[in-house]
This record gives sequence, structure tokens and C-alpha cells, in this order.
Amino acid sequence: MRGFIDETVLVVSSGNGGAGAVSFRREKFVPKGGPDGGDGGRGGDVLFRVKQNVKTLSHLTMKHAWRAENGEPGKGGNRFGKDGSPVIIEVPPGTVIKDPDTGEILADLTQSEGDFVFLKGGIGGKGNRNFKSSVNQAPRYAQSGKPGEERRIKVEINLIADIGFVGFPNAGKSSLLDALTNARPEIAPYPFTTKVPNLGVLSVRGETLVLADIPGIIEGAGEGAGLGFKFLKHISRTKALAFLIDGSDSRAPETFPLLLNELRRYGSGLSGKPRVVIVTKTDLPESAAAFEELKKSLPEETVLPLSSFTREGLETVALTFLKLAEGQPL
Repeated sequence: MRGFIDETVLVVSSGNGGAGAVSFRREKFVPKGGPDGGDGGRGGDVLFRVKQNVKTLSHLTMKHAWRAENGEPGKGGNRFGKDGSPVIIEVPPGTVIKDPDTGEILADLTQSEGDFVFLKGGIGGKGNRNFKSSVNQAPRYAQSGKPGEERRIKVEINLIADIGFVGFPNAGKSSLLDALTNARPEIAPYPFTTKVPNLGVLSVRGETLVLADIPGIIEGAGEGAGLGFKFLKHISRTKALAFLIDGSDSRAPETFPLLLNELRRYGSGLSGKPRVVIVTKTDLPESAAAFEELKKSLPEETVLPLSSFTREGLETVALTFLKLAEGQPL
């Protein structure tokens, strides 16, 4: 997912209401007709539209000011002004709208799809026909339309996925995503190949799961080292986690507690999410040995072997992901 943008600052404005009209009925045989000024149209709203097929905020980076249309003024003959069109901002599920100065959450768009009105347009002013009375048969005034609202906001994405991949760089997360889904993440035998989150869709037993490959964790990420906060926030909304451990790494036995500690430091309930531990690259002798060692040292965890190269263990991993997503015990 090249060009992944996970936050941006926008200025959004709803439309002003149109002014009411001052008008009087004037026809050939009605020389002194009454007031017939129509009401002004309502200003357009600022509307956020949540769409499943939108994955990033990159489409918002070239335009930082979004404004709805103003309502049109009323007209004579009791004709109302046309309402202004809303401005529609498309965002992915999991988008959060914040005050950029205080960090206050203004809206949390977690629904799968739908529209959310963030700012309402101004109400149109009433035309002079509304002010006719027994003591004022010919009012020569009308209301101005109410102004719209304007706000500077910060828009962020927290990815919503069923399973989030957690691991140190080069642990095999991208390879697993590639093997299970139609995603095509960049894969290479050096650390930090994945610099942005990648999403893939896994179909298993008639069900569809969204998998998220998050950039590799480094020690201290939970306290913000490197891009710690930037990518750890993306797994805060996953249903479950898959800890991927490179079995060929000499640090394999100590990797799981290190990863778990980083999640505890970050908080947001990450360390308490349902999880599975996957030992990768088990087609290599040292990885197979590491799997057996980890299985013994982590009796309370579900530890699975996997080789994305030979695809051994892939089906078991997919079925385990389905159980985690459905809240079933492993």
C-alpha cells in the first residue's frame, strides 16, 4: 500500500444559509398584492462517508480546505432558495476526528459503512411573507441566513482488522500476508521492508477476515522509539494478534516476552488481546528446533510452526485466525 497516509489536518466548513427574499405580489389586476418573499435555502453539511474500499487518507493530502455550498437566497412568488449541497469526505472505517490542538476526540467512525454529519449547514432566513400581520400588511424586511460552521480538525486512521501481525523486523509477517491473501506486500531479506501497514483479505471456510501486517517493532517502540506510537496504534483495534517469531534468529527464545513487554508499555489493552504465537521459517533446521523450545517454554500460549516457503502449517494458521476472529478458544 504505497503512499499510505494515516493522518492529516483539514479545515472543514459547512455552508451559510441563504437570505430570505423581500418581495411583493405584482400582477396586472392585483396592484397591491401581499408579501411573497420565499425563504432562503439551508447551507450544505460537512459529511464524512465511511467506505470499506477506502484504505488511506492519501486522497485528502492534496486538498486541505473542504467547504459545503451555501444555500441560495429566496425568491419572489413564494419560491424557496435551493439548499446547498453537502461536502462529502470519504474515509476508511476506523477513522478518528480530533481537535488538533487538544487531542480531544470529536468523532470516532468505527462503523463499517455509512454517513456521519460533522457540521450542519446554516438555516436559511425567512422571507418577508412570514412577517405579515394585522398591523403590518407589507413587511419590507426578511431574515438573513444563519452562517455555517468552520473547524480545523485532525483526521487519523486506526486500522480495523481481525488479526494484526506483531513481530520484530524480518520476522516473516509480509511473507505470511502474501501467502494467505491476495495482498502483495514488499518482501525482501532485510529489516524494515514494511514501512507502512499492509492489509490483506483471507477467505477461509466461507468467512472473510482482514489481516494487517504492521511495520516491525523495535525495542522501545512502546515508549515511542522509532515509529513506535505511529504503528502500534494501528493494532489497537484488531480483534486478535499473531506474534510472529523468526525461528532462525538466535534471539528467538526471548522474542515473545520482549514483544509482549512493548505492548504492555504502549497500553490500550494490546497485551490482553487474544493471540497466537507463530514460529516462522520452520523449513530451516534451526527454526524447527526453536519451535520445539518455544512450545515447551510457553505452555500457556498456542504456539504454531509455519513455513511460508513450503506452505507447511499454513492451513492450520488460517483456521486458527478464524477461531480468534470468532472468539473461539484455541
